[in-house]
Amino acid sequence: MLADFALVRTTDVVLDPDELEPRDSDFAEPDDAGLLDAVDVWCEDVLDRLPDTPVPPVATEIVAVRDLDLVDDDCWPQALALLSRPPLRDALIQPVRILLPDGTHEVVRPYTAWWLRGHPVLDGRRPAGLRAAGGDPLLRGLYDEADATGFDDEQVLRALGVRTSVAALLDEPGGAAELLDRLADPEREVSGAQLHALYGFLADLDPERVTLPDELRAVVDGEVVVVDAADAVVVDSPDLLPFTAGTPLLPVPPSRAAGLAELFQVRRLSESVTGEVDSEGVEHDVPESVRVLLGPSTPASYVEHEELVVDGTELDWRRTRDGVLHASTLEGVAAGLAWAAGQWPRRFEVAALIEDPSRTEELARDRWFD
Repeated sequence: MLADFALVRTTDVVLDPDELEPRDSDFAEPDDAGLLDAVDVWCEDVLDRLPDTPVPPVATEIVAVRDLDLVDDDCWPQALALLSRPPLRDALIQPVRILLPDGTHEVVRPYTAWWLRGHPVLDGRRPAGLRAAGGDPLLRGLYDEADATGFDDEQVLRALGVRTSVAALLDEPGGAAELLDRLADPEREVSGAQLHALYGFLADLDPERVTLPDELRAVVDGEVVVVDAADAVVVDSPDLLPFTAGTPLLPVPPSRAAGLAELFQVRRLSESVTGEVDSEGVEHDVPESVRVLLGPSTPASYVEHEELVVDGTELDWRRTRDGVLHASTLEGVAAGLAWAAGQWPRRFEVAALIEDPSRTEELARDRWFD
């Protein structure tokens, strides 16, 4: 049977590992931080994460669960259930506030969470770096799964280091580096759609928070592989995809392409291909029904080519840097207009409208349900 845990609660603790020893006392005092198992190692870990100071920083308050090292391996499910409930829960999820000598503050992981992360307390494994079964599917394949049945408290799971979502992972110190390390592990399976979404999250990060990786996961000729980061190119122009044979591509939502390129300090596809039109064409006005569908950003005209040749290669469409749309097929016109208008998902609807203008009213009615 599992006994209840005891809390250590103390204030103004000087973070000096050599001083965090149990007091010489006949009984366990409730404010004796030295009673915590491996508290000196926790202290060293905290100091490693803080700037060097001439005198030790001070933890304004430590609330921690003691005697974690005495729990029998078979009792951890019950133990975690106890730790997940008040009054022990705060010791697990509330960060510790550290006062630095210059008067500023930092917050660090609490002792209880630190201890639990490093021991096989969840499903017989260390929880840090596991993925909760049934958690964010974007992390599938990147993390081994753990059975967290009965733990629906995301704060507790996060405190244990269990990965519940991409957003939560990237919100944690070192989370981006951890994700990139796993993406660079060729033994871990990642789909193209998964990679596209993950790079969308990463593109929103401040580059100052992310160390440039040596390797990245990319798509090369349809296969998801690990490549040298310097060789990768962010995909930002669908019309230039025919020029990408053998090129490691980083897929990302278009609105985040520039951010991802800046984050990884790599080129964008539009910067890597000249994309000059070599053939001649005839200018046509864009049908009014298409302009209504795609909105005010729709080009007023496009240039139709019998054969569209760009940098010596035949393409369906190309939008040049001056904003002119060139196309040689109906599908190319539709794709180019949708791309130019920022309505890429509408390209098939545009094609249907150009092919059969009599469907204008029908397609307009269908858009009621968008």
